[in-house]
Amino acid sequence: MSEPEFTHPDDIRSRFSAAMSEMYRTEVPAYGTLMQIVADVNADVLDGNTTLRADLEETDQLSRISEERHGAIRLGTAEELKTIRRLFAIMGMHPVGYYDLTEAGVPVHSTAFRPVGETALRRNPFRVFTSLLRLDLIADEALRDTARMVLDARQIYTPRCLELIERAEKQGGLTDAEADAFVAEALETFRWHPEANVNADLYKRLHDAHRLIADVVSFRGPHINHLTPRTLDIDRVQQLMPDHGIAPKAVVEGPPRRDCPVLLRQTSFKALSEAVSFDGVEGSHTARFGEIEARGQALTPKGRALYDHLLTATRARCLPAADGSNAAEYMSTLSATFSDFPDDLTEIRAAGLGYFEWSLTDKGAAATGQLTETDADSLLAAGYLRIDPIIYEDFLPVSAAGIFQSNLGDESAQEFAASPNQQRFEADLGQPVLNEFDHYQQIEDQSRIRCISILTTGAAAAE
Repeated sequence: MSEPEFTHPDDIRSRFSAAMSEMYRTEVPAYGTLMQIVADVNADVLDGNTTLRADLEETDQLSRISEERHGAIRLGTAEELKTIRRLFAIMGMHPVGYYDLTEAGVPVHSTAFRPVGETALRRNPFRVFTSLLRLDLIADEALRDTARMVLDARQIYTPRCLELIERAEKQGGLTDAEADAFVAEALETFRWHPEANVNADLYKRLHDAHRLIADVVSFRGPHINHLTPRTLDIDRVQQLMPDHGIAPKAVVEGPPRRDCPVLLRQTSFKALSEAVSFDGVEGSHTARFGEIEARGQALTPKGRALYDHLLTATRARCLPAADGSNAAEYMSTLSATFSDFPDDLTEIRAAGLGYFEWSLTDKGAAATGQLTETDADSLLAAGYLRIDPIIYEDFLPVSAAGIFQSNLGDESAQEFAASPNQQRFEADLGQPVLNEFDHYQQIEDQSRIRCISILTTGAAAAE
């Protein structure tokens, strides 16, 4: 009897990402409008910048732009987190990075589930920023115990979804039909439910503690609270959103506009006020919104330290007002402060601020197996190799918190003492998270070793 043929995790991830996008477009029509704006802007950028188009084609990055998006969910218990890890693993998505958002007044800590291999990222780079509520930060002990009881009583996964997760783990994958069933069942976890798990009084108490606490505890599932397409010109999208009846947040989060983009820039439109039934009592809840991102180069620890220093210096001089009244002043201050960060790839590399991927040029490909030189810089200078910035695939805690706060409401910015607890998070998750700096360094090192091996032996080195 022949072994069953399993569907590749990349294919399952692509199916799930497309299904999630279609569901969210139906639930939040403004997301569909946003997707069209982004598509139009990206097309205009590529039409007007042939160098960028050529670079994206050369590095096999062009096709992923239109497929690229990330989502975000907020979970309430360790068991929910552990199961979501197993669910995402079926799609080839792994936990990368630890984020403590308490430092920005949001009572969660988080990781990002995403593909990690270059082939998988080029196939479909779908990510889900996944947060776990810090119940220990609720000061009211009685409210904390009540919230825990509500969360412990719910089941956010369908029985069929749990069955398929177990089947995938036991048999090593899912058949095509099972993969389709898995996508349909997993989608139910992320669907919006307008009936709350709590009555109006408890919702208000949770809401008064923090709006995000109310969002996590009050519903029977962790509805996807945003999906984020990637744009090649986020400032243009920000400018166009009001023309389409969408009000963006006051400023773009992250670094300023640069010739050599770094890390991640994000903006969003305000969260929707949606009708909710609290035990038959009609009310409303505000949580789901639209977000856009622009991705730049991944930075080394040294580069990230410089970025953090400059962002802190900017905010010390001019903190962006929630109502946007000083948006122009803030963006001007941000740009001026970041003049201390090199905006040239040669300078970035010389200063050890960013990660680069090595590849063969046409000249290098023609010299396969013929060279004796093993110094990468010499081969680069001689035109056998090229280097390209490695795209930052992860997130920024301050930006994430800024987006959360702008959509939770200004009054939600309660004070929480910064209390990172990666060890506790990983215990709840059921495995360590991948260190993103180590991962980017490995990509750079392996690409360089592979190229030199091809030039000198004609074959790629074993990884």
